[in-house]
Amino acid sequence: MSVSFFDLSARLNDGKELQLRTLEGKVVLVVNTASKCGFTPQYKGLEELYDKYRDRGFIVLGFPCDQFAHQEPGSDAEIASFCQRNFGVTFPLMSKVEVNGQGVHPVFAYLKSKAPAFFSSAVKWNFTKFLVGKDGKRVRRFAPTTEPSRLEKHIEAALAK
Repeated sequence: MSVSFFDLSARLNDGKELQLRTLEGKVVLVVNTASKCGFTPQYKGLEELYDKYRDRGFIVLGFPCDQFAHQEPGSDAEIASFCQRNFGVTFPLMSKVEVNGQGVHPVFAYLKSKAPAFFSSAVKWNFTKFLVGKDGKRVRRFAPTTEPSRLEKHIEAALAK
């Protein structure tokens, strides 16, 4: 297991590899996303958070996932187009990943180990959110039902540390 979130990497939806080390010192919100979910409108709130705080060292990373009721069936290009067209998303979208099971992406394996949910570390549904501190070690989990606007006080606190 990595010592820090920033020791990991992930593939952007354009196929390029993102070394998370390049985000060190930023507050990162990692969200497993889906285009056909009841929570999909949260993309708008996530984009608003990104717009509001990015100049202060905050970034949102969207990780599309098709593990919950086949709610993210599209290709990486289709997902990016959908998010831009419908919600004006400009924050980085990653290649589709698995967040649970044997194929779990290392980013989610790390996040779940640092911020387990009640009874289990598994991600329960789309739009589970993980707020990663500037040090890459402090991680806080938020439920899919938590609206992005309710994260502001937590983002402010993390940016102040």
